[in-house]
Amino acid sequence: MGNCLKGTSNEDISLLRGNESSSDNQHDVIQSPPYRERVPVYYPAPNDRRPANQLSEEEQIRIARRIGLMEHLPILAYDDSINKNKECVICMIEFKIGEEVRYLPCMHVYHVSCIDDWLMRSFTCPSCMEPVDAALLTSYDTN
Repeated sequence: MGNCLKGTSNEDISLLRGNESSSDNQHDVIQSPPYRERVPVYYPAPNDRRPANQLSEEEQIRIARRIGLMEHLPILAYDDSINKNKECVICMIEFKIGEEVRYLPCMHVYHVSCIDDWLMRSFTCPSCMEPVDAALLTSYDTN
């Protein structure tokens, strides 16, 4: 017969494990790469792109004001009966009925993500180049 009914010993198990050391207390610890926090990137000027942690205090205040003004711009569902524009001028993709769009004070319409990105770089309408903040401020003065 052969050795098929032989009991297992420490030597047999060590052959299965390979070239491990005899101490069972040592474990290889796999360290994960260090956690990297994603820092948002802002445009303090149209052609100036920097992470938030590299902005001066003045630039941070200016960007916070810009974000605050953007929150006052209405977001509505697109309805083709109200608008003549059939596509977003920024991404050139046609609007879908019921899709969320942002209206600027000059009544131009854009996808929310497209115009928000644009307004973070330049606070003017991409179609008519009218300053959005001036139009917002005059609309509050008349009310």
